[in-house]
Amino acid sequence: MPKMKTHRGAAKRFKITGSGKFKRYHAYKSHILEKKSPKRKRKLRKATLISKSDQKRITKLLPYA
Repeated sequence: MPKMKTHRGAAKRFKITGSGKFKRYHAYKSHILEKKSPKRKRKLRKATLISKSDQKRITKLLPYA
């Protein structure tokens, strides 16, 4: 059986935490920022964990993470 390949796009977007969960950054922070409130933009800066329902999909994309 050959080795599984890591999905390089996913590898650049997700980092694994010490407890094995995946950390991600928010979307919608790159342009068209004038209409977004300062509070919303501030919240988008922070990283968050992926949802429980996406955990299995990301684990398949990153087999050696």
